[in-house]
Amino acid sequence: MENNVSFLTFFLMWAKMQGWKVPLLHVRICQWLEHCADPVRVLMVFRGASKSTTYAVYKAWKLYRNRNNRSLIWAADGDLAKKLTRDTINVLRRHPLCAGMLPTKPGAQTFWVNGSIDARNASMNAVGVNQNATGSRADDIDYDDIEVPKNIKTAEARANLRMKIEESTFIAVPGSQETYIGTPHTHDSIYPELVAAGAAFLKIPLFESGVRYEETSTRTRYQFDFTPAEDGLYVMVGIHKFARLLVEGKDYRVEGNEVVLVKPPGAVLDIYAHCAWPERFTREDVIKRRKKTRTLNYWDSQYMLEAKPITESRLDPARIKAYDLQPTLERANRQARMMLGRVQIVSGRAYWDPSLGKAGGDASAFSVIYDDSLGNHYWHVCEGLTGEFAEFSDTRNTQIIGGQVLQACDIIQKANILHVYVETNSVGSFVGKLLQRALKQRQLNCGVTEIVQNANKNDRILGALEAPMKSGVLWAHVDVLDGPLWDQMKDWNPAVKQQPDDYLDSGAGAIEQAPVRINHLVGIPTGNTREDWRHSTGVFEVTLET
Repeated sequence: MENNVSFLTFFLMWAKMQGWKVPLLHVRICQWLEHCADPVRVLMVFRGASKSTTYAVYKAWKLYRNRNNRSLIWAADGDLAKKLTRDTINVLRRHPLCAGMLPTKPGAQTFWVNGSIDARNASMNAVGVNQNATGSRADDIDYDDIEVPKNIKTAEARANLRMKIEESTFIAVPGSQETYIGTPHTHDSIYPELVAAGAAFLKIPLFESGVRYEETSTRTRYQFDFTPAEDGLYVMVGIHKFARLLVEGKDYRVEGNEVVLVKPPGAVLDIYAHCAWPERFTREDVIKRRKKTRTLNYWDSQYMLEAKPITESRLDPARIKAYDLQPTLERANRQARMMLGRVQIVSGRAYWDPSLGKAGGDASAFSVIYDDSLGNHYWHVCEGLTGEFAEFSDTRNTQIIGGQVLQACDIIQKANILHVYVETNSVGSFVGKLLQRALKQRQLNCGVTEIVQNANKNDRILGALEAPMKSGVLWAHVDVLDGPLWDQMKDWNPAVKQQPDDYLDSGAGAIEQAPVRINHLVGIPTGNTREDWRHSTGVFEVTLET
């Protein structure tokens, strides 16, 4: 067979060898890659659509058509770039049209196909964005996932990425082609920027049609302005582990161009249609991916290909549901249980982000959060501790007589909390040990776990709080909402590094550690004994009527 077969034919032959069922999605990509001859082009396809795998077959086809073709593969790092060259080598080695093209031992980073006449510039050369490519020449420059979360977190990082990309000006030969493959990870992503500058593009989100509603606390009717496909609508509520895919006929019905819910969802509502790959992305798979996505912006960027400003993810305290109840302990069937009104609490924990607690400095924030069996979180305490971490007696230097650790003990005993997480970054490095000593002194059975936080604080706060807030499962006691938390949350900007965020951090830390099941009593087993309110099988007394 002559080497002028189309890329689609080449791809279908490879797919048959691999046992793939080729969806229309991949046919569209193949047609576009072959026939789009623009000097700069952008391929944006949703996460998990095998775009890089398809592109590796394309690179093999390009070498099959012209053994003197030279490509520079640029990715976020060298290992990621070499994935594309390895995939291409695999195709060249096994595709029936590519017999004899590879040398015996091609390199994963750099290799020449047999018949190439350029001894200086390889058929494919894989480099990371921060690696040196000076002196290279290429007919094709392929940017495969050059934009990833770790290199776009700050404006400086994004500027550095663009500066590195500009190096292509000195590498590309006249008549060359640049292709950008990836998904946007930031509001000023390079992909829509290139499109706005005139680059050719193919954009395939997971769902072709969709509409979002964020204010859903009272309404049950929601309009959509598109015609559903054969697989119907995808109606989803919430995000991350709180996400739910609603069922037609059970949770909602469709009347004309309206979705009519059984009850107001009280959380962010997305109505989608026209899935790009329904055979692979079944309803079960879609909701699984939604549950693994921590924020709405991440879902929008990776699956709907929308580059959104991070500041749109400001946390709105008005989304938190308020309650004005105190937990109570009850006994039933020889077991104790903790109730918050009519809701049974099944787990809870405290999180302490220690600070010296001085005026004008960071708050030494202490939060308590309970959980029920339905996945609701109840932010019951959010207080700032003050003074020294521990004050010792003048006569007995082992006895703690004051300080933040005793204030923490008071909260722990009142809230009947059995586990405390203490952040040990900076000044908190020794606070956990002081708290353990204070708990022992007060004879409170409560575990203490020290935690070192290395992740970006803003990402951590947003990831922990946005999902439960927008999924309608975060509650807070009125004292928490009337305290400093409200203003701190209202003013918080995820794009700003240094800002007041101590109360947010403590609450986010407590939610991140959920669930922690209660396993011990608080207090000594004699005297004023506190009841064990955890879930267990227990022993039940049953009286039968005969």
